Amino acid sequence: MSVTENNQAGPEPDQEILLRNDSGGVATLTLNRPDQFNGLSEDMLTRLQSEIDAISRDSSVRVVVIAANGKAFCAGHDLKEMRANPSQEYYERLFKTCSTMMTSLIKLPQPVIARVQGLATAAGCQLVATCDMAVAAGDSSFGVSGINVGLFCMTPGVALSRNIDRKKAFEMLFTGDFITPDDALEQGLINRVVPASELDPTIAELADRIIAKSQAAVAAGKEVYYRQLEMGLSEAYEYASVRMARNMMFHDAGEGIDAFIGKRNPTWKHE
Repeated sequence: MSVTENNQAGPEPDQEILLRNDSGGVATLTLNRPDQFNGLSEDMLTRLQSEIDAISRDSSVRVVVIAANGKAFCAGHDLKEMRANPSQEYYERLFKTCSTMMTSLIKLPQPVIARVQGLATAAGCQLVATCDMAVAAGDSSFGVSGINVGLFCMTPGVALSRNIDRKKAFEMLFTGDFITPDDALEQGLINRVVPASELDPTIAELADRIIAKSQAAVAAGKEVYYRQLEMGLSEAYEYASVRMARNMMFHDAGEGIDAFIGKRNPTWKHE
């Protein structure tokens, strides 16, 4: 959802609305609708899903970065496109498509980092909340402001309420107020606030620290992390105990422990 008036649908001739760049084990997906504040049009959602599906099968990708060109990170859904299709069937399909894409980011075996500059509102804020980590520039702002146009940010609220304090999430959802990057950091929506010039070096440093670890352990760990969050305490411990025992049988776990005992660097096979 978006409440940005300039978030416009329309032809974008000769413009790739989603860019992908792979380098050093990092796949960067860049939203490229700067004039529309990188609104999540149907086409954008479809292309994001396609790239996410491809990355899920690509073992050469170790970390994914979601970035954006222009002054805004993402202003949410494209309101003009939505108003051009006034049927409940269309809206249900649109929001299901978006929810599937968001869920696919969580299911990716690779950690996902949001690179945030400028505005991140409604489904754009949802995208930040869905990513595993987020680094934001000092000029960023975060909101779920659909309530301002009579459209409660219900699907963004799913991700937001799973990231930050429930009373703060409620306040944001029901007032439409934006929070600063410092507030977002304090609330746990993002991991770092840095000057805009430091966004890329900071993300590269985070990515490198992950890439240095066992790929097999990272993938297994991400899966378990999200699944146990939705369980009760006893069930979570039972599930995590089984999965940790499986992890102990990985080649990399044995190699990592032997390397630690032998005071040497491990040689990962990523299996």
